[in-house]
Amino acid sequence: MTETAPFAQLLGQIEDRSTALRAAAGAAPDLGARVPGCPDWTLGDLVAHIGGVQRFWAVATSLADPSGPPDEEQRGELGPQGDLLTWFGESTRLLLDALASAGPDSPAWTWWGSSGAPMTAGAIARHQVQEAAVHGYDAQESAGKPEPLPAAIAVDGVAEFIQVGLGASGPWPNRPARIVFTATEGPSWVLELSPSGARLDPPTSGDPVATVHGSASDLVLALYGRVPFDDLRVDGDRSVLAELIAWQPSE
Repeated sequence: MTETAPFAQLLGQIEDRSTALRAAAGAAPDLGARVPGCPDWTLGDLVAHIGGVQRFWAVATSLADPSGPPDEEQRGELGPQGDLLTWFGESTRLLLDALASAGPDSPAWTWWGSSGAPMTAGAIARHQVQEAAVHGYDAQESAGKPEPLPAAIAVDGVAEFIQVGLGASGPWPNRPARIVFTATEGPSWVLELSPSGARLDPPTSGDPVATVHGSASDLVLALYGRVPFDDLRVDGDRSVLAELIAWQPSE
């Protein structure tokens, strides 16, 4: 299990990946190009989505109210206004300013309360790194120039996905299973799936149903459904990975 990066580093990673996303969209010949990882979206839709997401979390962070999400009046207008890429850059700045003003321990509403992960500005920053990184990859892929996720971001991305994305998904509906993800960079993670839900690095031991090997970037992108697990080395029962993809959120 990896340690979460310092708060200031998370903010720098959000800015870096958002800049990469904006650069990829700006270099693309057509914002109407389809996004392979989100086939119902154009590249313009993708930029509008992540910009709206960043504005939403800027508001949620600033409110510091964990009792519920911002209402419509508090959210204000989340859709694009004016030049799309300029508006997206402003969206990123709003998010970063809100997070920096709040500090990592400030309480906030989040959708992952049931996972047991913190409901704080620090946890929002951690998740927004992954949002910007994965959607930045989507933008690069749409422009025909996908790049691996930076290693430091991807290494935390595996743990964050299990703790937050899978941790908030509720009971595992299939046979109990244990999956090990092993990154070429060195770290490995154990995912336990049971009627109690998903758990990262459980205290009990046991043999895995499957072990997945790959770079941290490939592991994250596979978990988010951007690359097939068939492209990675898998020891054991691959069918559990198909069950995992069918169960978990991919956005």
